[in-house]
Amino acid sequence: MAARATSEADGPASIGRLVSSIKDDLTGLVRDEIALAKAELKEDAKSAALGGAMSGAAAVLLLLAVILGSFALVYGVHALGLALGWSFLVVAGFYVLVALVLLLLARGRFGRISMAERTKVTARDAARALTRSSNST
Repeated sequence: MAARATSEADGPASIGRLVSSIKDDLTGLVRDEIALAKAELKEDAKSAALGGAMSGAAAVLLLLAVILGSFALVYGVHALGLALGWSFLVVAGFYVLVALVLLLLARGRFGRISMAERTKVTARDAARALTRSSNST
């Protein structure tokens, strides 16, 4: 930071010099804060990208596991004595049944969406209050 007062030989610092010194100090501080924020955001972006890539890899592996598990389930049903074709149909039917149950649950959740009714009401009330106040002036 720049010195705010000069030595006795130079006399007291002028107000202009003090203001200039304060301006320079604040400018440097703002620049340092911006540089710090950029560095932190860059590090956060790298972490987020790596986390996203790992999540994607996990999703692919999970998909492969579901496929392999499905084949294992088919052959397990086949081992119970059902023909292989029928075993595939039974497992496919099971997945269709699970999908239908999930769709019904999702439909129920979508029915609970309020379409931001409270926000609409408060915005409408605020607009009424503003029009009343502008009409009264």
